Amino acid sequence: MIKIDKWFPSTKKCSNCGTVNVIALSERTYHCSCGYTADRDYNSAINIKKEGVRLLAM
Repeated sequence: MIKIDKWFPSTKKCSNCGTVNVIALSERTYHCSCGYTADRDYNSAINIKKEGVRLLAM
């Protein structure tokens, strides 16, 4: 198990390009200016996985 920082912006960060966007809690779909669109929770899960892999590589 890898612990990531509780303030890691997993729901605000685009899992495609890495841009951090402000998104309201009521928005269930994540839209990025790069054209990426996904379910908010799916996008967050991808970001959490990527951060865990990054921390393992350190």
